[in-house]
Amino acid sequence: MRAVGNLIDLSAPIRPDPPEVPDLLRTEIEYGTHAEGAAQIETMFGVGPELLRDGEGWTVETFLRLGTHSATHVDAPWHYNSTVAGEPAQTIDQLPLEWFYAPGVVIDAIDRGDGESLDVADVKDRVPRALEPLDIVLVRTGRDAFYGQPDYMSRGPGITADGTRWLFEQGVRVMGVDAWGWDAPLHLQAEEAKGSGRPGVFWAAHQADLPYSQIERLFNLGALPPVGFTVACFPLKIEGASAAPARVVAVLD
Repeated sequence: MRAVGNLIDLSAPIRPDPPEVPDLLRTEIEYGTHAEGAAQIETMFGVGPELLRDGEGWTVETFLRLGTHSATHVDAPWHYNSTVAGEPAQTIDQLPLEWFYAPGVVIDAIDRGDGESLDVADVKDRVPRALEPLDIVLVRTGRDAFYGQPDYMSRGPGITADGTRWLFEQGVRVMGVDAWGWDAPLHLQAEEAKGSGRPGVFWAAHQADLPYSQIERLFNLGALPPVGFTVACFPLKIEGASAAPARVVAVLD
C-alpha cells in the first residue's frame, strides 16, 4: 500500500475468494470481457464491432456474491441487535454523515497477542491525545498482514465491551480495527461463553448496547501517524442494511 500525496488508502481489496471460504464470508465476482461488451452493444444498439475502437466494447463486472460485511466495511447498530439503548437500532443508511468524516487517532496494539483484550486501562494508556466528540479511533494490530489467509479470522486482539463503552463515553461514534473483527476472535469468545453459561461474553463489544459504528478489516494503519489526519469512511447507502463496504481513506493534515 502507498500514500498518494496526503491521502493514505486504508481499505482492503475486494476480490474473489477461493471456493474453500464459507458461503457466508465468500466474495464472488464475474468479470466480463471487451468482446462480450461488443456483442452487447450490437444487440442493444445495432452498432457492430467494426464501429468500435479495436472492435472492443465495454467491460462490466458482476457481483455474484458480496456480503455487506465483506472486505473493509462499516457496521451499523442494527448489526448488533434489533434495539440499542432502548430504541430501534439504526441501519447503515440511517446514520449521520458527520460520523464518517472526522479527525482520527491511532491506538497502537501491535504488541498484543491473538485473543488478548484491550480493556479500559489499556485504551486510556494508548490513546495518543485527549479525545474529542466524533473523533474516529483506529486500533492498529498488524493483522492486516494476514488478510486473505485461512487463519485471518482467528487472529487479532479484541477490544472489550468496557473499553468500547469508555470510547463511546468520550464522544467517539466510529471505531475501527485492522483485524477481522472488533471483538476478540469469535472461536475464543465462543469457548468462553459456553464455559460461563451466560450472555454478554460472546460478541461482547458488539452487543454492548451502544449506538456506534465499527470499521472492520482496515489496511495500512502502520502508515499513519498517531494523530494529525482526518478519516473519510463513508459506507454505501444500502437501505435497511446492517453494514456496507466503504473505501476508507486518511487525509493527512
